[in-house]
Amino acid sequence: MIRVLLADDETMIRAGVKAILTTDPGIDVVAEAGDGREAVELARRHRPDVVLLDIRMPRLDGLGAAEELRTAVPESAVVMLTTFSEDAYIARALGGGVSGFLLKSGDPRELIAGVRAVAEGAAFLSPVVARRVLDTLGGERLSRAARARALLEPLTGREREVVALVGAGLSNAEIAARLFVVESTVKAHVSAVLARLELRNRVRLAVLAYEAGLVPEAPDA
Repeated sequence: MIRVLLADDETMIRAGVKAILTTDPGIDVVAEAGDGREAVELARRHRPDVVLLDIRMPRLDGLGAAEELRTAVPESAVVMLTTFSEDAYIARALGGGVSGFLLKSGDPRELIAGVRAVAEGAAFLSPVVARRVLDTLGGERLSRAARARALLEPLTGREREVVALVGAGLSNAEIAARLFVVESTVKAHVSAVLARLELRNRVRLAVLAYEAGLVPEAPDA
């Protein structure tokens, strides 16, 4: 059972998020907080697997609470709940140890997937949030490498392996042999990643893999 602490100063938002999470029988909302200070106190008491934090809250905002939680309850993964108006907050937290970002208005299935991912030790960045960050904060604010890593963050471990091998210039057949799977499985992974990242072809995917540091040498384009 994944134990979740939910913090948001808006009662209706908390109720809506809780209602979505509890549709999954493997998730239990063990505590709710109305501000960041209360969230830290409840996290110390309940030791949840995942803490969902609104960014803007009274007494202590979500980013401040996340910083305290890293010390007070390091075993708890922290996920920020954000809106499109909070790009600067997202940029500030990118290197701060937060395990994920979820959009309040996003697909409910994404909320559950994100909680499950971070509870298992992975990072989860909503693809919509990732694109927003890259579009708004690119260039001077984030290096090409950081932007590439942010875009690839939501991928599964196996998808990242496939992307790395695409970046190394291997064909689908060669990737299949390397990973001990059938070629159709590799094709499915590549197609899914291209669609999710909105890339036109595997050349662009290879360049992205190189920029993210998944391969040591630049692919031939």
